[in-house]
Amino acid sequence: MDKPTEDKRFFGRRKGKPIKGSRQRLIDELLPRVVLHDADSITPNLLFGIKPREVWLEIGFGGGEHVATLAERYPDVGFIGAEPFMNGVASLLAHLNGSHMVQATHTNLAEGRTDNVRIWPDDIRPVLPHFPAGSFERIFILYPDPWPKARHAERRFVNQRNIPELARLISATGAVYVATDVAAYAEWAVEQMALSGLFEQIHPDTSVPPADWVPTRYEKKGILAGRRPTYLVFRKKNVK
Repeated sequence: MDKPTEDKRFFGRRKGKPIKGSRQRLIDELLPRVVLHDADSITPNLLFGIKPREVWLEIGFGGGEHVATLAERYPDVGFIGAEPFMNGVASLLAHLNGSHMVQATHTNLAEGRTDNVRIWPDDIRPVLPHFPAGSFERIFILYPDPWPKARHAERRFVNQRNIPELARLISATGAVYVATDVAAYAEWAVEQMALSGLFEQIHPDTSVPPADWVPTRYEKKGILAGRRPTYLVFRKKNVK
């Protein structure tokens, strides 16, 4: 499967601090158990250790606390998280096996935890066409890299190349959630979604998080630093 060329990527570094000890063991031993395997076609409800009532996708899950919290809150929902930053992948794995606050030696899922999470530890875009239409009830794009320089704007994930794929993948009753604390990115996302003609905005007060919102670690730090999040929710239009 071909990957986007380096100058088209929508993310920055692949690694930060060296991954050592228990986090490296999680990548070596737990990640193979929950990794999303590449295939010509992917049937979402067959990916998990459960039969999910619906499947949600998070694109760029950062530290993984959003996926992990929702997966615990909704054990009957299947979650697919994509993140090219390996330190973030290790963080999500630690949340899944209950070792995110300690240096644990075990690499199994936490006791009693439902096996309802799958991870794609790379750029998700090459994989998206392999999912059937209407695969996801919710798609989250939370605090993506804003690529603030004008010459890099095309690298922003919410763009005219990716929006039609989002429209194909979201169910008729589903929604795409975008959160950012960069005003220019919020304006860009609204403009791009409107320009596509495929989505309509359904969350009027963008300063208030939607119901059942789980704040990310990045979001909490940003609020403490004085940054104001914008919460955007889009529903697919009934385009004939």
